[in-house]
Amino acid sequence: MGIKSFQGARKQQQNTTDEMPFKVSDIMCKDLITFKPEQSVQEVIETLINNKISGGPVVNDNNELVGIISEGDCLKQISDSRYYNMPMESDNVEKRMIKDVETIDGNMNVFDAANKFLESKRRRFPIVENGKLVGLISQKDILKAAIELKGHTWK
Repeated sequence: MGIKSFQGARKQQQNTTDEMPFKVSDIMCKDLITFKPEQSVQEVIETLINNKISGGPVVNDNNELVGIISEGDCLKQISDSRYYNMPMESDNVEKRMIKDVETIDGNMNVFDAANKFLESKRRRFPIVENGKLVGLISQKDILKAAIELKGHTWK
């Protein structure tokens, strides 16, 4: 009998799970653009445009998460200011931000986080440890991690 298919000696399987990111804290953004409650919505709009982001966390002076503001919140302010003929400078972040912010655990598995994004219809989740904002994960961060894991097993 002849050999029909020979691929050579099998390589030892290395345990690559230690070096691949699987936790939210491994892939979250730590260098954040944050906003203060007293900032004007006009400033937020300029920051969002200049940094090509769609929203960001709002923190107090102690770096504690107090809300989140997005492009949609800014659009609402623009629409209201035109409808009521009010100057845009009259509103600040605190009046427009979402105060009931859902956070995500930094130790959560990336795939569970992806599922949480799908269920919640949110674009970003802040990560809070000991009451302080430590990072932010977005849908795009999950997609980047998936690209890095391409070719590896999904265990």
